[in-house]
Amino acid sequence: AALLNYAERRARARLAAFEGAEGFAADALEGDGVDPGEIAVRARVAVRDGRLHVDLAGTAPRVRGNVNAPHAVAMAAAVFALRTLLPDDVPTNDGIARAVVLDVPPGSVADARRPAAVAAGNVELSQRITDAILAALAAAGLDAPAQGQGTMNNVTLGGTRADGTPWTFYETLGGGQGASARGPGPGGVHVAMSNTRNTPVEALERAYPLRVTRYALRDGSGGAGAHAGGDGVVREYEALAPCTATLLTERRARAPRGAAGGADGACGRNLLDGAPLPAKTRVALAAGVRLTIETPGGGGWGEGER
Repeated sequence: AALLNYAERRARARLAAFEGAEGFAADALEGDGVDPGEIAVRARVAVRDGRLHVDLAGTAPRVRGNVNAPHAVAMAAAVFALRTLLPDDVPTNDGIARAVVLDVPPGSVADARRPAAVAAGNVELSQRITDAILAALAAAGLDAPAQGQGTMNNVTLGGTRADGTPWTFYETLGGGQGASARGPGPGGVHVAMSNTRNTPVEALERAYPLRVTRYALRDGSGGAGAHAGGDGVVREYEALAPCTATLLTERRARAPRGAAGGADGACGRNLLDGAPLPAKTRVALAAGVRLTIETPGGGGWGEGER
């Protein structure tokens, strides 16, 4: 109880310095993989009475694809955004959530209710809600960082071995973190929502009929600025046997935004033997075909370059 109360006090004390600040930002998911068109995400923030009020009015209604997110995910995104404003020594616990007042339109894509599909809401919409809140905080004059890659770059590969045994492999890929007033963003890291780590190439190749032919930082993909955004990564898979690839990605058309005059990060790309693929797709891979994922870079912070 003492730790929760302590985190709340620290969060509210930090917000008190911005009492009366207000800001708004609009962003969007690049579709749900089912119906065409973008999915609006809107965030309006205000600091009142030592609390961060976040209103997602204007966010799109529930969609048919699986990018809907439960209310708890929207709350987690708001808490995460507030946490980026706090000193490192503030413990991350539910005390921070006490300093957040969240208003989500009922039945919206950020307030998923049965029978809404939600598999991608946790990994993709959570990132876009976070991005919209961070941009709104920056518009309000708070010391918010630039946007990070804004996607988990979900890659699922699967097929059947020669002996008839099915196999499936799933991983997410890191990218560029947004820069901030404190310094440049790191490259090749999981950003915002993640509880996964890098999959070692040797372990992947030992267990599956796949070969990783390239794995490197995507040089120059971070946005320029007084502090540069982090670089994304390039990961290229070669199928050693016929299989299927399913991609659930974002930030392929909308770049991660810079802040305080910093440049945007580079959009990500999905390629099949060099030909572009959609952000969300399922494709068959013949033996010898190469699938390349280039993840987005983070936005830069501040004018000028370092």
